[in-house]
Amino acid sequence: MTPISLEKEISATTYPGRGIVIGRSADGTKAVIAYFIMGRSENSRNRVFVETEDGIKTQAFDPSKLVDPSLIIYAPVRKLGNITIVTNGDQTDTVYDLMSEGKTFEESLRTREFEPDGPNYTPRISGIVEVTDGAMNFAMSILKSADGNPECCERYTFAYDKPLAGVGRFIHTYMNDGNPLPSFEGEPTLVEIGNDTLDAFAEKVWNSLNSDNKVSLYVSYIDIATGKAESKIINKNN
Repeated sequence: MTPISLEKEISATTYPGRGIVIGRSADGTKAVIAYFIMGRSENSRNRVFVETEDGIKTQAFDPSKLVDPSLIIYAPVRKLGNITIVTNGDQTDTVYDLMSEGKTFEESLRTREFEPDGPNYTPRISGIVEVTDGAMNFAMSILKSADGNPECCERYTFAYDKPLAGVGRFIHTYMNDGNPLPSFEGEPTLVEIGNDTLDAFAEKVWNSLNSDNKVSLYVSYIDIATGKAESKIINKNN
């Protein structure tokens, strides 16, 4: 399989929804993480990312316009020791809590399913990145309805040991725009990861997102040798 341009893949649809990118820089020195959110409704667009002690959270840009916080206010990123957890919902806390108790990533997510927002039944997408002793590995998961039928929850986990330099995986909630929104299908897409600086990579991803629907972006680079991380947040609402 040949990796494809991340920018082209993101820009190929006006509404991929929420997305997670995890990979390794082309020089092999950095673990690369990106998470973005988009919105079609005023409630979804009324958000920003803010830093927390162990990651980030979503927050209403204008609290007076917040209608329903249940599926839009959560912590997308939390760090548990040398593990970074990134998800598109409050399952971040589920993974954090249960992995703290010794459960695996997959076991933790077996307690959850897709979002209760019929008729879309938005998939829950999740990822973890572990950087230890100069090595990295990562995993991704998607919990989705059976082609829009909520009677069945389909659970897929993809694990990547010793990921290759210069490539990553991209998973997002929706294949494209629509009513109802069609869930992501297949294995996370193999995409190119270069040697851009943190700021340059963030700008590339941000500029690839549809200008009307994009809301916020978080990017993190973790030095695989030292475990030291740097991050950047871009919010449409400033």
